Amino acid sequence: MGVKLIAFDLDYTLLDSNKDLSADNIAALTRAAEMGVQIVPATGRVFAGLPESVRSLPTLRWCILGNGARIYDAQNDEVIASAQVSVEDAFRVYDFADSIGAYYDCYLAERGYMNREWYDKLETFITDAATRKHIRSLRSPVDDLRAFLKEKGAGSLLKLQLYFTDMDLRRRMLEELPRRFPELGFTSSLPMNIEVNDLKANKGEGLRTLCARLGIDIADTMAFGDGLNDIEMIKAAGIGVSMANGDEKLKAAADYITDSCEESGVARAIERFVLN
Repeated sequence: MGVKLIAFDLDYTLLDSNKDLSADNIAALTRAAEMGVQIVPATGRVFAGLPESVRSLPTLRWCILGNGARIYDAQNDEVIASAQVSVEDAFRVYDFADSIGAYYDCYLAERGYMNREWYDKLETFITDAATRKHIRSLRSPVDDLRAFLKEKGAGSLLKLQLYFTDMDLRRRMLEELPRRFPELGFTSSLPMNIEVNDLKANKGEGLRTLCARLGIDIADTMAFGDGLNDIEMIKAAGIGVSMANGDEKLKAAADYITDSCEESGVARAIERFVLN
């Protein structure tokens, strides 16, 4: 049957550590698209956060966004599926985050929001300069995040993020938070963060939903990732690929381990499984 859809995470997967898209990755995805393969970003980002280099990939139409919280048709500017976090649940998570000294933000529609005092000192908990630049480009600082959300009348949020300076605390919270909030899903895409979604929102479910929409057997898909938020997608895809720089749990779940994001590992695996 062959691969009919390729889904790929962005940060530290398709993009290198500087958030750049290599010529090799562009070439491999272009050749796959010319063969009729659907090219699908599957990311924790919102559509506004996709770099122009990704938006310009040939035939790009469908996107799995917010860790699967939104399936988006970019051609028709249409959300075809959504699973969001209620503001009430978000405030409960924020209460707990305050009690453990974690920082946090949220996505409302296509924009992220963060308390101004934290936005102004991102270097305190985001040590990587490229990640800080990316976060600042997609977040707006507000004086009081909770008051802002109440004023906006927000009923639900695409996702939340918690940030930690204590990595041992973060590790413990990845285990504790699902027990404390069983109605929510918790994962991670960066060394210092925990991402919070509706329990039904993950990239694996997003891939299944999109395949059903397109009439594609999920066995005829290939998916790439590096982080914990990619595990469900890697397990669901016909060919699940971990980057060499991926989390060890992701590598254990993958069918294949390709080269790192710095070595155009996406291109190398597409060449092996799709273009040969």
